[in-house]
Amino acid sequence: MAKGHRSQIKRERNANKDVRPSAKLSYARVSVQKACFVLDAIRGKDVETALGILTYNPRYASSIIKKLLESAIANAEYKYSQDPTKYPNPENLYVAECYANKGPTMKRIQPRAQGRAYRIEKRMSHITIVLDAR
Repeated sequence: MAKGHRSQIKRERNANKDVRPSAKLSYARVSVQKACFVLDAIRGKDVETALGILTYNPRYASSIIKKLLESAIANAEYKYSQDPTKYPNPENLYVAECYANKGPTMKRIQPRAQGRAYRIEKRMSHITIVLDAR
């Protein structure tokens, strides 16, 4: 049982909230394993380098992640425009965290020989990118 009043608990929980600019894509139609190949390539890189990597990466997930990274950059520009004292140079932004979590799986049926049915699993993922300034 939590101690304190409900508003006090909420205040404490919100105080620990991550304030770095980020973007999240839920229910992306790409499996976690395939998304992680691309995310591993951009983790820790500055945003210009990461955009270059994603532009010329032939994987399908790279197009999805490129849009998500551009959204995170736009979120950073908006967030720092609200408080100009903390505005870092856009060249100083880098990909601090990026990860893909497992989403729901759509189950489909593929007819096979002799009346059998094989299950096809179409996997989804939730992809998150968090930026930070150096």
